[in-house]
Amino acid sequence: MAPYRILVVDDEEDLCEILQFNLETEGYLVDVAYSAEEALKKNIADYNLLMFDVMMGEMSGFKMARFIQENPKTAKIPIMFLTAKDSETDRLTGFNIGADDYISKPFSIREVLARVKVVIRRGDVKGVEAPVQLLSYENLVMQLNNKKVLLNGAEIAFTKKEFEILRLFLENKNRVFTREEMLNRVWTDEVCVLDRTIDVNITRLRKKVGPYGKNIVTRLGYGYCFEE
Repeated sequence: MAPYRILVVDDEEDLCEILQFNLETEGYLVDVAYSAEEALKKNIADYNLLMFDVMMGEMSGFKMARFIQENPKTAKIPIMFLTAKDSETDRLTGFNIGADDYISKPFSIREVLARVKVVIRRGDVKGVEAPVQLLSYENLVMQLNNKKVLLNGAEIAFTKKEFEILRLFLENKNRVFTREEMLNRVWTDEVCVLDRTIDVNITRLRKKVGPYGKNIVTRLGYGYCFEE
């Protein structure tokens, strides 16, 4: 796994050097900036954690954090404030902006390192999204995670059974399924289902998938399949 990247932004150069040295000793890749304006010239989306002082030049750490969180590409990056402003009001302001931690100066380097580890681990969990699992045939797409079917990018309303039939077909293109096989795979939670029920669902399915209805083929005496 690539090392985590951290951006430290503080107008105290000595403090930046101390933080950079100790964080790099822990295996992180660390960049520093001495103002919010300098920091914003960097590609913020490249970082796994942002550490800001609050009181800096023309743009404060609070203002910079708001700016970053308004951008969808950087909104999920964890933010830690390192500041001498340690009143309850200041801390609440930081957390209301969306800070993941707020550490008052002067601080213990060991404590900072421990809290950095916690925030990055939490950021991993927060930032991870399950990859979208897809089944598709040309412009007909099934999103398996959220149970959606898209035709030319537009969502189609599907019942659970219709969804499962189409999934069965797209996972097994060109394979013929008998009615009995379809009953065993799709209607697993029902005791008694008539063959007619399958036919009705197939008819509705053909209408819903538009031009791809012709791909759902009946093999007389055998069953149904999705032909490419």
